[in-house]
Amino acid sequence: MFSRRTDWKLTPNRFTQAQQELIAAGREVLDLTISNPTRAGLHYDNASILDSLTNPAALDYDPQPKGLLSARQAVASYYTQQVDPESLLLTTSTSEGYSFVFRLLCNPGDEVLVPKPSYPLFEFLADLQDVKLVPYPLLYDHGWQIDFSSLEGAVTTRTRAVVLVHPNNPTGSYVSKDERATLNHFCREHRLSIVVDEVFLDYAHDGASRPSFVTNSEVLTFTLSGISKISALPQMKLAWIAANGPADQLQPALSRLEIVADTYLSLNAPVQLAASTLLDQRHSIQPQLLDRVRGNLAELDRQLAQQRACQRLAVEGGWYAVLRVPVTQSDEDLAIELLRKASILVHPGHFYDFPRDGYLILSLITPLGQFSEGSNRLLKLLAA
Repeated sequence: MFSRRTDWKLTPNRFTQAQQELIAAGREVLDLTISNPTRAGLHYDNASILDSLTNPAALDYDPQPKGLLSARQAVASYYTQQVDPESLLLTTSTSEGYSFVFRLLCNPGDEVLVPKPSYPLFEFLADLQDVKLVPYPLLYDHGWQIDFSSLEGAVTTRTRAVVLVHPNNPTGSYVSKDERATLNHFCREHRLSIVVDEVFLDYAHDGASRPSFVTNSEVLTFTLSGISKISALPQMKLAWIAANGPADQLQPALSRLEIVADTYLSLNAPVQLAASTLLDQRHSIQPQLLDRVRGNLAELDRQLAQQRACQRLAVEGGWYAVLRVPVTQSDEDLAIELLRKASILVHPGHFYDFPRDGYLILSLITPLGQFSEGSNRLLKLLAA
């Protein structure tokens, strides 16, 4: 009755079942996996955000496939590099952006190279677009690097693009200048496009800005981002694709993407008209989040210094920390044990496609006191 592309396992896994059991029992659980910034105790400019959604112009229906010019200009002004608003296409989410780009680049069964470990949503997006994902590893040695040897070995005649996450989620590693140059050479040689997810770009822990891929013109490049992370407003559903590359490839790509977007109809007018105000929220929200992230990292490092059971891996940006822990059982079993014995919720590494057991993922935007207590329980159980 149903298509193969939706043939997913729909029953809850053991980890989810354990969570549901504790909730049903009324147990209080310290959540160290928080990803929803609107429930992380941040201070928003409520009046400014709500007022921006009352523009009377929203009563007029003006469907523009790329998005309203005023909204695209607001997005272009977000970047420190010069970005042409005509190279931007607005979407409701980066997930929709991925779908549009996969549709543009791939026939059914074509392949896209994706980093491993990385964000678990890729598999579902690929299934829905009839695209095959081929992983390439990120290697850790005092920091994360792309394994270019494995990347080279993963290419086939059906490969269409390389996906980057800059910085990666959850490793927090940015694509370095040298890696970017090597990737451009690699993609030119194999006639591949680059698809870059930059939702966490602004969250470098050292405060130094990292260059965006929006000006990467050496190969056809699609940079995805949005206010879900930039302004910590996931509920407002404003994201975009920024396209760049050689002119003979860029213009046909933009023309085709415009038709794809027109087919699905443009995102809602109130949010587009509020784009400038919503993007401006980053100036007050990002300092709060960076203070939270740095405070939690410092607390985690303080607690880690008092034990030898596990270590934190190097992280440059983003909202997550990766712990390497002793392998006495599977990561899922360990996460379930932490939930049942210590009432703390963490993500096992396999959620993010870590290649082996021995990794736990913690959210660094968790409220400080909750993070401190949860980390203390976690390390006590591991030490025991």
